[in-house]
Amino acid sequence: MNYHVRLAEETDIGAVQRIVCQSWHDTYEGIIPRSIQDAFLNKSYSNQTMLQRIELSSLYVVESDKRIEGFANFSRVSEKGISTLYAIYLYPDTQGNGMGTALLEYGIEDLKPAFIQLNVEKENAKGMTFYKARGFKIISEFTEDLSGHTLHTCTMELEVNHSSN
Repeated sequence: MNYHVRLAEETDIGAVQRIVCQSWHDTYEGIIPRSIQDAFLNKSYSNQTMLQRIELSSLYVVESDKRIEGFANFSRVSEKGISTLYAIYLYPDTQGNGMGTALLEYGIEDLKPAFIQLNVEKENAKGMTFYKARGFKIISEFTEDLSGHTLHTCTMELEVNHSSN
């Protein structure tokens, strides 16, 4: 499958919202109740929040010749050289085709952080497998409350080695 990564634009908001809904429902089925998922998604991926993401962070999309297939959202790099990966989601039917890795690599190349950190739900087997396979290490664990539902969350970190070209 041919695809490319680019910065997201305002016209991509609807596609990103559809991707995150399908991906969350697929990933968190049996882990987070659907009503809590939907409330979180409606708040965190509203049109207004999406405009803020585009303006204040680095939001990338990966698209094939058919459609936008996924996205990744990184924070700007801090003074300590850290970028937080807020989200990386693909349509469930396109996972495993290298697009998630392409989004991660594009963000690293564009932002040039020393470290990437992220939080991932410990029971999110797909996410944990993906991040560990790309060299992320668990640096801490904590519990958090999502609308009355307890999540067991891992903070993971990747030390980025920038090769000189």
